[in-house]
Amino acid sequence: MASGYRMLKNYADTYFIEKKSRFISYAKPIYSENEALQFLGTIRKKHYDATHNCYAFIIGESMNIQRSSDDGEPSGTAGIPILEVLKKEGITNSIIVITRYFGGIMLGAGGLIRAYTEGAVKGIEAAGTVMVKPFAVYQLKMDYGFLSKLQHEISKKGYIIANTEYLENITMQVLTSLELKDALIDDIAQWTNGNIYAEFLGEQMLKVDEISGAIMK
Repeated sequence: MASGYRMLKNYADTYFIEKKSRFISYAKPIYSENEALQFLGTIRKKHYDATHNCYAFIIGESMNIQRSSDDGEPSGTAGIPILEVLKKEGITNSIIVITRYFGGIMLGAGGLIRAYTEGAVKGIEAAGTVMVKPFAVYQLKMDYGFLSKLQHEISKKGYIIANTEYLENITMQVLTSLELKDALIDDIAQWTNGNIYAEFLGEQMLKVDEISGAIMK
């Protein structure tokens, strides 16, 4: 499984004015080319009267799908600058659309590149970013006598309790980074004197907030 990738956290929109031209940045996490094109169509419909609706998107854990468009701006002054910001930031599974309403003052090629670059940066800042990383998922089955100790030790050590079922016995799912798989198994054995077996259920890709480090739902 992949070691992880970076993507936009939320949908966001923002704008700025450059020499009377209004630039509106739309940023959104996506997972397919079809989803990207649907979002682009929504923006085009909303801003049917705009001078340009330029965009770039990247899809895939290895960033293998990359698309961009200048939408009538001089070649290489809009779509490519947006795409380059996404690539520089290592952001995939994301789209940025920048709508421009021309204000009557020509910006020139250099000015356009700077404006669309700024629009992409502002869009990313507004949307925020997350890391999508693989986690190892373990299942623990125990009687109620172990519950409070394990809850305390697991949280103290930085592992994550993903789910707990309270029936005749307790079934708990615990997540850990791949680097700490062996450590978790050893810790569970130590905390329970070998009475609880950590069953490996597989790996799961989860979003991790880049600021707080918390796993996102």
